[in-house]
Amino acid sequence: MTNKEKAVGLIRSLETGDKEPIGFINPTKYIQHNLLAEDGLAGFGKLLSTVPERTLRAKVVRAFEDGDFVFLHTEYNFFGPKVGFDIFRFENGLIVEHWDNLQEIALKNHSGRSMIDGTFEITDLEKTSENKNLIKNFVTDVLGAGKMEKISEYFEGDHYIQHNPYISDGISGLTKALEDMNTQGITMAYEKTHIILGEGNFVLAVSEGKFAGENVSFYDLFRIENGKIGEHWDTLETLLPKEKQKNKNGKFGF
Repeated sequence: MTNKEKAVGLIRSLETGDKEPIGFINPTKYIQHNLLAEDGLAGFGKLLSTVPERTLRAKVVRAFEDGDFVFLHTEYNFFGPKVGFDIFRFENGLIVEHWDNLQEIALKNHSGRSMIDGTFEITDLEKTSENKNLIKNFVTDVLGAGKMEKISEYFEGDHYIQHNPYISDGISGLTKALEDMNTQGITMAYEKTHIILGEGNFVLAVSEGKFAGENVSFYDLFRIENGKIGEHWDTLETLLPKEKQKNKNGKFGF
């Protein structure tokens, strides 16, 4: 089995109850970055034991692999309906580290897009590095530094499919959403990007910052088309205060 197949199998087993995928986790080294779970394999099991019986659902929508990392886009029922990204790091074919970012499922946006629908096909494997660099620059220039004058460099006109539930399609939709936030006094700041992972035409950026005064983690998945950003999905999660964190590994630590 590939590492991608192992990661998908593990997530699916949360719903099916299949015990075999637990064997894909290194039993003596499992570093947990979900701050609701205690460290190690035992901590993972302890968290799952608190989920109300027969309510857990997990459907992997997209799966990608980048070196020792596998990242998944998943529809969950985990203490309520959610969309999430999971990242697994492998060593010698076993999972040794896990990160995730979950957001409650919202209604479709004004363009009729859900948080999980859209393109699935992975293409342009030879352009992975190029596409990762494009997203690195976009996050740095536009989301981080707020250089809106450079936004047109990253899009093909107004052709841009948006899956954020509060933003419509196109640069016009993105620009309007940012203007509306500014009018309402809602601030958003990408302060640090921790890792950028990609496979072909899909790239995931993991960042931290602030949204509406809260410390948050941003997970942004982009699809690249002809050297421009063509589609976007994301989740935003408020960081737990330190006194409520169940492990000391932090939300990031890549």
